Formats: sequence, C-alpha cells, structure tokens
Amino acid sequence: MAQYDAFRTEVSGARAAEIDEGLRAHMNKVYGTMSVGLLITFAAAWAISGLAMVDGQMTQLGIALYASPLRWVLMFAPLAFVLVLSFGINKLSAAAAQGVFYLFAAVMGVSISSIFIVFTGTSIATTFLVTAGAFAGLSLWGYTTKKDLSGMGTFLLMGLIGLILASIINIFVASSAMQFAISVIGVLIFAGLTAYDTQRIKTEYVAHAAHGDSEWLGKAAIMGALSLYLDFINLFMFLLQFLGNRE
Repeated sequence: MAQYDAFRTEVSGARAAEIDEGLRAHMNKVYGTMSVGLLITFAAAWAISGLAMVDGQMTQLGIALYASPLRWVLMFAPLAFVLVLSFGINKLSAAAAQGVFYLFAAVMGVSISSIFIVFTGTSIATTFLVTAGAFAGLSLWGYTTKKDLSGMGTFLLMGLIGLILASIINIFVASSAMQFAISVIGVLIFAGLTAYDTQRIKTEYVAHAAHGDSEWLGKAAIMGALSLYLDFINLFMFLLQFLGNRE
C-alpha cells in the first residue's frame, strides 16, 4: 500500500487518475475471472456428484471417483495445474493461461464433488454465503488498508507448508482432533492470505503500470485470480468442517 501511495504522489493528476482507473479495471478482471472459476468449480462438483450418487446408491462412476486409486489422482490433479500456471506462465499467452485456469477450476470441481454427497445442500449454501461475506470483507481490507502486509507473507507461507504436511499426515492417521486443529489453523491462514494476496495484486499492478505491458497485465490478472480463487476455496472447505451438516 505504501508503494502505491508513493508512486501515485510522483505522477501528475492526470496520470494518477489514469493509474487509478487502470487499477480498478485490473482488479475487476481479477475478481471477474475468479468468480467465473468458482462458478465452474461448483457447477462441475454438483453435476459430478449427481452422477456419482443416484437414489442414495453409489454408481460405478462414484465408486471409481471416491473408492478407487483414481481418488488420489483427483486429489492431486489440481496441484499439477497450479504448478503449470505458476512456472509456465511466461511461456503461455494470456488467453492460454485463462483457458488453463478455467480447466483447472473444472478439475477442482470434480476433486471436491464429494461434498455434495457428504454434506447437506443447505449447509453447503450457508457455508458458501459465510465464506463469500468473510472473503469480501478481508479482501476489501487488504485493498484499502494503509498497513503494509508484505511482512505477513513469509509467516503465512510457513504456516501453509506446515498445514499441507499436517493434512497429508492426517490422511493416514485419521485423527478427528488433528482434523479440528487443521481446520482452525486453515481458516486463520487463508483469512490472512486473502488480505495479503489482495494487497500484493494491487502492489504488483502499480509496479508495472508505468510500462503499459498489456500482455503482462493480462497474465497478472489471471495469476491474481488464481491466488484469490485458492484462498476462497480453501477458506470454504475449512469452514465447511465447522458449519456443514452431514447427510
């Protein structure tokens, strides 16, 4: 935030207004791309769950997705897409990166489709609304605060790595107490990341705004959407452990 204010004071009024307008358009694209990704994810999850469970009975598709080794592929497939976007973004055009992001969102939907079988539809909808409200508030704070949140990055990254390791361990341990602790810590970490990532996206735009690199800005919007999408999905999944009523 401090970088944004410092940069803005160095330019004329007309240029400052242009930067503000460009930033608003950039953030609108970030949120718009993220929202489309979320729509694709939940639509895919709902559709697949309807094919996997019919009249209370698991179909062959459901058995393949949730009770066979294929479930491990589905669990880690979204990670492969994240790695492709993160490390291959410079080799992709903005249009190609957007296509990969939407494909990733669809695969993520398949990966989390079991929530529509495990939890009631009402509790899923309620949790989604709670997540949307919390996300909006945290992202707005990250966008408007004068406080520099960059110092949170290392701390949150370390916490995220620990959370991933604990989650992998609990797949084999299956401890309810450990799962509760993971869910609590997960909510806190992704709440912090929502604010942090929002400010980071804004700061990165300002750092490149003077160059007018439209191709970079297009890719940056997609990567920003990916970051906020992951924050939203993870915040939703961890909150669902507290708010979700099981079938």
